Amino acid sequence: MNRTRFLTGSGLILLLIIWSVVSLYPDWLWFDTLGFSSLFMTMLVSKYGFGVIVWVLLILLITVNIFIARKLNPEYCSGAYLKEKGPEAMPFGLSEKALNSLTLIFVVILSIIVAFKSSKHWDLILRYLYQAPFGTTDPVFNKDIGFYIFTLPFLILIKNGLIFLIAVSTVITAGWYLKNGVLQIEGDMTPMEGAPPSMPSIKITANAKKHLIFIFGIIVLIVAWSFYLKTYELLFSTQDPAFGAGYTDVAIRVYTFRIIQIFSLIYGVLLIYNSFRTNMKVISKGGILWIGAIIFLSFVIPSSVQKLVVKPNELAKESPYIERNIKFTREAYNLNKIKEVDFNVSNNLTLKDLEKNDVTIQNIRVWDERPLLQTYRQLQAIRLYYDFNNVDVDRYTIDNKYRQVMISARELVVNQLPPEANTWVNRHLKYTHGYGVVSSPVNEVSKEGLPNLFIKDIPPVSVPDIKIERPEIYFGEKTDDYILVKTKTEEFDYAKGDSNVYTIYQGKGGVVIGSFIRRLLYAIEFMDPQILFTNYLTAESRIMYNRNIRSRLNIIAPFLTYDNDPYITVSDGKLYWIIDAYTTSDMYPYSSRSLMPGTRNEVNYIRNSVKVIIDAYNGIVDFYSLDDSDPVLNTYKSIFPGFFKPFSEMSEDLKRHVRYPKDLFSIQVNAYLKYHMEDVQVFYNQEDLWQVPNELYGDARIEMEPYYIIIKLPDEAHEEFFLLLPMTPSRKDNMIGWLAARCDQSDYGNLIVYKLPKDKLVYGPMQIEARVNQQTEISREFSLWDQRGSRVVRGNMLAIPVEDSFIYIEPVYLEAKQEALDKTAQVQQQPRGMFVKPQAGTQGRAISSSGKPAISSASLPELKRIIAASGNRVIMHEKLEGALRAILGSDFAAEEPSAPESIQPQTEQVKGLGEIGKKALIHYRKAKEYLREDNWAGYGRELNELEKILTALEEKEASEKE
Repeated sequence: MNRTRFLTGSGLILLLIIWSVVSLYPDWLWFDTLGFSSLFMTMLVSKYGFGVIVWVLLILLITVNIFIARKLNPEYCSGAYLKEKGPEAMPFGLSEKALNSLTLIFVVILSIIVAFKSSKHWDLILRYLYQAPFGTTDPVFNKDIGFYIFTLPFLILIKNGLIFLIAVSTVITAGWYLKNGVLQIEGDMTPMEGAPPSMPSIKITANAKKHLIFIFGIIVLIVAWSFYLKTYELLFSTQDPAFGAGYTDVAIRVYTFRIIQIFSLIYGVLLIYNSFRTNMKVISKGGILWIGAIIFLSFVIPSSVQKLVVKPNELAKESPYIERNIKFTREAYNLNKIKEVDFNVSNNLTLKDLEKNDVTIQNIRVWDERPLLQTYRQLQAIRLYYDFNNVDVDRYTIDNKYRQVMISARELVVNQLPPEANTWVNRHLKYTHGYGVVSSPVNEVSKEGLPNLFIKDIPPVSVPDIKIERPEIYFGEKTDDYILVKTKTEEFDYAKGDSNVYTIYQGKGGVVIGSFIRRLLYAIEFMDPQILFTNYLTAESRIMYNRNIRSRLNIIAPFLTYDNDPYITVSDGKLYWIIDAYTTSDMYPYSSRSLMPGTRNEVNYIRNSVKVIIDAYNGIVDFYSLDDSDPVLNTYKSIFPGFFKPFSEMSEDLKRHVRYPKDLFSIQVNAYLKYHMEDVQVFYNQEDLWQVPNELYGDARIEMEPYYIIIKLPDEAHEEFFLLLPMTPSRKDNMIGWLAARCDQSDYGNLIVYKLPKDKLVYGPMQIEARVNQQTEISREFSLWDQRGSRVVRGNMLAIPVEDSFIYIEPVYLEAKQEALDKTAQVQQQPRGMFVKPQAGTQGRAISSSGKPAISSASLPELKRIIAASGNRVIMHEKLEGALRAILGSDFAAEEPSAPESIQPQTEQVKGLGEIGKKALIHYRKAKEYLREDNWAGYGRELNELEKILTALEEKEASEKE
């Protein structure tokens, strides 16, 4: 039997070793290929090392307790039993041997699960061991902020772990006692007919009682330590008017918690001492006093002081603590570094001002990301299997001009291959990469209402200043499958006419998979035997996986938090992804917490300390440290020496494309809305609370998002690339200020808020939206378009500062209404906006209720009008230039219409027209009226008359020239 057990145990250990090699060796190969083998080993040793420590501790605690239990109770019975009141006992359950085996299996499985869960906290331990000081102390305990960021979370982890381990070992020990009859449950199992069974009673031997009392004493000592830690956790209290320890916490709870610590220490020692004497009176009375002290000191006294002392004098009592909350929140979010400037609005903008700010005017964005994404998909997806994930904003120097552009990567989505082409070879060997990008200037529109493209088509056709020499995209936002490259079969590169162009991968991305062992390992890794049996692989073949850039980063550096908007850029002829990474914490004392955009994670300290560059062709990942003053980043530098590269090593061309991240900016804006109030009384009364303004998008009222823009700040000599957002007072629509983040390298990261005068009305976005709605002619034009089978979509409104004024710009798109011949197309509603991404395999087609593509008109949003506003004027025009000149009172309106034809001046307002001109105008207006009434015959008749008049004028002019 012993031999059988030995062989079984040895076999299990061998299987565990094999499983570890099979699962870990491919990971090591992947990290080593990227040059991060030391990073991998540090994380691996930390994870498994901590897991093993927890596993050993749990096994040790259980073993020691069972050993003590056996020593204290040498006489035991076989199996567990429920003793009946009376002379006989009723044994039940399993034999001793079976129960021992089951207990052992349960303990081993439980300890492995606990160890695995615990290993996920490896970074918490390393941050504690390698912590860097902040150089700032808290105002209550005078401890460095690093204590709260690094040490306190570690101590809380240890405390919670000890409580859990001891609780588990106690339960298992009690189970052992029950199994062996040391702990017995007695009850009358055969009551007289009609009588209820008696309540069971518990019987336990004296030695077992001593043992359990000793364990309980250890738990009480841990409770004492817990209240010691709770004293520091008061700095994260949410019970007062402001975040952090308030008057009651500092004046009362700090001391009541210390008294509880003393009581707990005394009672814990008393329990351990009495475990050898078993004086139950002392134990029970001490327990009642201990629990009563916790309730009285933790709840009764603090709540009484809060209600009777603080509440009637709240402002006076809480003022010092509110001041701390303001100070530390501003530090944690870098709000204290925001430069505040008064912005006196005059609304006296002139054409000369526009000429002085011509770079700003030439870069006003009239294309929104959502409709432009739909347009890119319709015009530039080219093939069914290509798709664009999103549209990003960047800037390039083109023809020696600073230009803001929209750009999107054309990625390959294998799930959109036709079913008959969706084979293993096609998915993993043939269709391996996307191809190129599409880019367009933010301000240019063709006659058809479509974007003018700087980069387009396959192979890429681009302006001379943005050459793409390596357009293949092997790593992106939609690349989820593994692929095999450098195989015996060529990869599909792009379609050319009726034929295809093929290629062989020339880079160094991926892991070499030529050997049989590696093929076997990866076949097991991906549960795909075809990797092992395919004949297409050679000695130089490589396997690429973890190609999705988001998952790639989370695997490499899970200790960083990543921005939700990676963006692609063209640099030195190659394509690169730029991703912003953050160091964060939720343990910065007195700093209010915020939600990270797109997650449920709270933070109260954040720094954009790292910029990540990923080569879209080779998958090479570089982490550049941007903020060397960040103690959290410096801690990670100590943990992973050599992992972060200095920002100075990034290429100069890539530096020109670095921008301030939206997620960080949004967090800072949301904090600044409240914490720009530095006066305690104003903060307490929330007298000057601000909010992010709303805007209309489509038919919905949504919260305005930050937007990138090229502008020249007041008193600055040249234009810069900014991230900007207006702000309004709480529950008001007028603008009160605007926050701008500098993105260009010379002043990167500097934040400026321009505060508007409070005694003067400056229109906010929703007020401009309301004024647009009140324009009769604009509303009439919208209604006319709706009647003609198009849907009017109003895009994002931009508030653009020019000199000491604002220009408001809102694009107007027309989108064809989908009309299915068979059934009404089912369109998935996106959370924001009206433009919908087609389902896989249905590029540009609606989906009928049967799930098949419906015959319908393709949805291609066209930019038809620009709404511009400044001061008290609101104009809608076909062109941006015309709208700007019209709102500034220029005679440009005489050269080009200042509004759509339907809102031209009435006849009586037109001066100097001859009889022929008046007749033409009458026929024109009649044609419009017929068009509104859907009277196409009348519309055509009037157009014919108009054409005759215009032809006569043309002939007359030609004869006069002769």
